Amino acid sequence: MKTKLFYFSGTGNSLKIARDLAGELGNTEIVPISKVIGDRNMDLSADNIGIVFPVYIWGLPLIVEKFAKNLNVPKDKYLFAIANYGGMQGGSIVQIKKIFDKRDIAFSAGFGIKMPGNYTPLYGAQSVEKQTKMFEKEKTRIKYITECINNRSKVIEKDIFILKWIFHDLLYKISASHIPYEAKNFWADDKCNSCGVCEKVCPVKNIKITNGKPEWGSICEQCFACLQWCPAESIQFKKSTMERKRYRCHGVSVSDFF
Repeated sequence: MKTKLFYFSGTGNSLKIARDLAGELGNTEIVPISKVIGDRNMDLSADNIGIVFPVYIWGLPLIVEKFAKNLNVPKDKYLFAIANYGGMQGGSIVQIKKIFDKRDIAFSAGFGIKMPGNYTPLYGAQSVEKQTKMFEKEKTRIKYITECINNRSKVIEKDIFILKWIFHDLLYKISASHIPYEAKNFWADDKCNSCGVCEKVCPVKNIKITNGKPEWGSICEQCFACLQWCPAESIQFKKSTMERKRYRCHGVSVSDFF
């Protein structure tokens, strides 16, 4: 069977999961969502169609929500999603399932994988030791998910109802619409050397180098690719990130996002 994996990634977690799953499944094509978000004629002839994404505010990144709402998957496909999260899965799997249910598209399975968190406004990168342990558990989860896909199992992994209700049904719905405008809180300190990496890694082309410094527009996804991949670590978010360690997924390089 052939599989097509669409992924959205800012610091590499979703890309790593997609690559690891492709390695287990074989005969798999990996496609970044940011490259095909406006394409209504995508090739969906593969037997299995997967969507891999990070959890933002206990729900879907806005770009993934938009992508899912416009993805016309034939009913005979095994359609699945994998949410990776640093804290909780929240309502992300239920949310994407509802998007397809409303359009009468069969959603076969949804899985969650805990990965190293990268929300630098609240915390710095975890130690290499902790990250390594998470990656080992990720490998185990990938093998389980591979088995489910090969068997075309119907599996919907959900968070505890009360946690989903509090964090997704309330907080996500209140906060998600404000995400694009959070770009106003990014800025570059004096370490900025005008290298342009931030502009190249932005998945929605929201950054432009003007007079040697990055400027952010108003379509931010808050993936933090610009902040995490800046080689000089000059990009900040408000004042909270200035002393915090950056996170870049092991085995993924900045060139993967160019």
